[in-house]
This record gives sequence, structure tokens and C-alpha cells, in this order.
Amino acid sequence: MQKNQQKIVLIGGPGTGKSTVLNKLKEKDFFCFDEISREVILKAQKKGIEQLFLTDPLLFSEMLLEGREEQYLNAEKRKENIVFLDRGIPDVHAYMNYYKTTYPALFLEKSKQYKYDLIFHFSPWKEIHTTDNERYETFEESIKIDKFLTEAYSELNYKIVNVPFGTVNERTDFILNSLSCDL
Repeated sequence: MQKNQQKIVLIGGPGTGKSTVLNKLKEKDFFCFDEISREVILKAQKKGIEQLFLTDPLLFSEMLLEGREEQYLNAEKRKENIVFLDRGIPDVHAYMNYYKTTYPALFLEKSKQYKYDLIFHFSPWKEIHTTDNERYETFEESIKIDKFLTEAYSELNYKIVNVPFGTVNERTDFILNSLSCDL
């Protein structure tokens, strides 16, 4: 692990542009971890479970927690000074809170154990919000989920930097310019 490695998380409700900006960061040769929920959803669909989160939210969330913890530990093994992650460990309990689903204390303990350096928040943006096979939340649901996400990170004392609306390049440049101020 790099001594001064920064683990930077992109958060926000579904369909806010996080993955698109993450892909642009990859194009700029930054090391990035993709959102793992799509992978979990696709695996479940291959087993005949159309919406695992709706069918068994606790199992789905346990799988996400395990995957995000693995991403965090793998980031620590990287030599890069900056590692970006599409969502972080606190997203798991934030979603559980949104869905009013009881979860083990371990979820919050993991959020406290594994700390990130910077959090960039993507606000719900109706003009770019879409749904697909793995992202089924409406824009209105995205707004509600976003509130739970920002609350979860705020309760863990993270400073959250809001990424302004704009083109993919503008949003990516905003993040990179914010980092150069912190470095």
C-alpha cells in the first residue's frame, strides 16, 4: 500500500452519473473499482432470481458488504496514490435504512472500520436518470435513496464534496481539480 494513498468514493442515488465519471477517470489512467451491485444482480439473475435485493435484501446486502470490503482491501494492495471506488461500504447500511430492513451491527462496524479519504457526491439529476435491467429505481426513489446515502456518510463524519451538474468532462475535471487542492 502507498503510504499516502487516497481512497476516494463516488456516492449518490441510482442514475446520477457516478459510473460514467468513473469510466472517464479510467480513461485518464486512474485505478478505479466498479460498482459491484450489478455483478451481484447478474449472478442472481443467472440463478433465476430476477431482483435479489427485493427477494432477499439481507443476503444481497451481505454480498455487497463482502464485495466492498474486498475492494477496500485490494485498494490497499495497490501502488497507486489515488484509487477511486464507485460506492463505499456505508452505502450498504444506507440502502438497508432506506428499505427499513433490519441488519446486523456488523454492517455499521465495517463502515467505521474501513475509512475513506474523500467522498464525492452526485446529486439526483432528472435529465440523465435512466433505468435498465439492473437499475430499476425511479427518479423519485433515487432522490429518497440519495438522502439516506448522504446521511450515512455524514453520520460517519465524512466531509462530502458535491459534484456540480455538467458534462462528463466537467464533472471529472471538478473532481481532479478538487484533488489537486487536497494534495
